[in-house]
Amino acid sequence: MNVISLLMPKAKVAYLYEDFTVRQGLEKLRAHGYTAIPVLGKDGSYVGTVSEGDFLWNILDENDNSLRTREKLPLRRLIRPGFNPAVRIDVTMDELLNRAMQQSFIPVVDDRGAFVGIVTRQNIMRRLTIPKEESAGHRPEVSWERPAVPTPAGLS
Repeated sequence: MNVISLLMPKAKVAYLYEDFTVRQGLEKLRAHGYTAIPVLGKDGSYVGTVSEGDFLWNILDENDNSLRTREKLPLRRLIRPGFNPAVRIDVTMDELLNRAMQQSFIPVVDDRGAFVGIVTRQNIMRRLTIPKEESAGHRPEVSWERPAVPTPAGLS
């Protein structure tokens, strides 16, 4: 199993750009129903991840909590260094599993640091728990009929 087989490509992932405003970030986070979302630079590089908590702490730390203030504040100010680090596309499965124990999703970058997608903890668990035949598109036959239970002699 390699990271490519688990990857949700960038085209299917919601993300923000670091020059978005805090308000734009909040709106996108809410629209998608996520608790955390990757942040990219304009060049497509992975910059970090922001979470609901990052937005909440920012709102609590600011003296002016109006939406107007959120429209002017750049999202890059919320990014915590080292939070939800990315892995390279050639990451080992052991390292990926270790990260999955700490992060609900793992950002993946190529050799140049460009964001290519994410691997979710859910995808890893699904791949590890579903039988190989089923994951290859060959669902095993499942019988929903109750097996016949023999009755003791004389009882019918």
